[in-house]
Amino acid sequence: MARRTPAVQRSLDILELFLDGRDSVSAPEIVEELELPRTTVHELLNTLAGREYLHRHPDVPGRYQLGIQLFRLGSRYSEGLDVPKLGQRVAQEVVQACNETAHVAVLDGLHIVYIAKVDSSHAVRMVSSLGRRLPAHCTALGKALLASLPEAELERRLETGPLEALSERSITDPTRLRAELDQVRREGWAMEECEANPDVCCVAAPVRDRSGQVVSALSISVPAHRWSPARRDELRGVVTEAADRFTALLGGAPAPAARSGPAGQLSR
Repeated sequence: MARRTPAVQRSLDILELFLDGRDSVSAPEIVEELELPRTTVHELLNTLAGREYLHRHPDVPGRYQLGIQLFRLGSRYSEGLDVPKLGQRVAQEVVQACNETAHVAVLDGLHIVYIAKVDSSHAVRMVSSLGRRLPAHCTALGKALLASLPEAELERRLETGPLEALSERSITDPTRLRAELDQVRREGWAMEECEANPDVCCVAAPVRDRSGQVVSALSISVPAHRWSPARRDELRGVVTEAADRFTALLGGAPAPAARSGPAGQLSR
């Protein structure tokens, strides 16, 4: 392994103290929390402040706040974010973890559109393609996305026409769909069993950007013959953890949700 530069690592350790939400830090706090020599801490603080990664607190002498240079770098990072590209990367990680097909989709009206996909290595797997559109209410991806909409916006979209059925198990009753979306909001994940395809079941979770808005959803699709309550619960954990990683890549924080509750409570 290549040698790491101690001064750089210590500087980053100081900056990362702010990740717990604190507004400012002082040299004594850094000395105590990071167990660094006092002289070293003062040298690092002077360097970071000189480069505008930190600035001296305007009202409290001896304390430092995050500087404008970090905002500039964060903005530049945000400008370069590519949701499909990041989605493809996370989907690949999902497939490596569970060897089932993973999709990323966005919402378009009352439909989802696949923007990333990675296949499993199984001979029997879901057949799909990038750019394909499906009725959102028939898919776990779509339910995760629809559940994120403000109530007024959801009602406006539901008024555009009847809910199409893709299989005998598709939800076509708006009242039933609303009840299910309420549960998706509470649980923080969605599921569908043979509603879009009579031979496929899915779990999905929403992905948020740094503003907290749901911008896409991530799913795992499983042929019905490999589906079971135990497998569902296992994949729920995989997909929610992966969606949280995806959210973090976009600069966001996962919304609090009761994801630890019994998966079977999501009735179908």
